[in-house]
This record gives sequence, C-alpha cells and structure tokens, in this order.
Amino acid sequence: MVTLRPLREDEYAAWDEVHRGEYERGLAEFAGVARDAARAKVERDILAVLPDGLATPGTWIWAVESDRRRVGTVFLGVRGGEAWLYDITIDPGERGNGFGRAAMVALEAELRSLGHATVALNVWGGNGIARGLYTSLGYVEESVHMRKRL
Repeated sequence: MVTLRPLREDEYAAWDEVHRGEYERGLAEFAGVARDAARAKVERDILAVLPDGLATPGTWIWAVESDRRRVGTVFLGVRGGEAWLYDITIDPGERGNGFGRAAMVALEAELRSLGHATVALNVWGGNGIARGLYTSLGYVEESVHMRKRL
C-alpha cells in the first residue's frame, strides 16, 4: 500500500520547516511549554539529532508514498544502539486512509533489514489516535509521564 523512499535533498528544507513547527506546536499544546521555550528546545534538539541534515549518520528520513504520490514522512534515528522513531507524519488531507498503519509496517520491515529487533518512540499524551494506532500494532507503554497544571 505504501513505500518508503529516502527524502531528497531538494525536499529537506520544506520538511525541516514543517517538522520544526509541528514539534514546537506539540510542545506548546500537549506539554504546556511556553512558545519561546518550545522554540529554543526545538532548535537544541534538532541540532543534537540532525547536525548534518540528511547526511547525519545514524538517521533516516523517508517520504511515505502511495502510487508514487507523497502522503507523509518518517524520521528515524539510532540512540544508544536502539532504533528510535522521532516522527511520523501523514499529510492532513491523507489521514484516515490507513497510510499511518501501512507506513509503520513498512518502517518495521525496513528496521528488520537494518538489523534492529526493536523500535522505541514517544507520543504526546493527548494524541489518542496515534496512541491507538501504536497499541494496535503491538507497541506497549514502558512509562507514563503525568503532570497537573495548577
């Protein structure tokens, strides 16, 4: 149903801009981080995990395609020897068509071919759709971070 292909250099800047914006939005909306602090965290985190963009060793960014049409992206890295899913995004107009599930299945096959036996990820607590998808694919919660705003 979908294929993963490496993101091209000419696609990187647009992906990077959207990715940074969505990460900042998630920090502000789901984690309650002030926008200025969220923006600063995004800059620090991106510099740490993607210092050389697409050429960063141990990272992969794929376009998710269906019928040769891009419907999303997947961003993966290796942290401490473990595969780590930093981000999967299905384009807003393509959501609800099974592309997220198909992309995760394709990612798992890719990871097995790269020699990984596990993959880890974080998901925003308020993102019930993603949490449901991951649970239905066999992912289990290892910890739950909670906070109460007073």
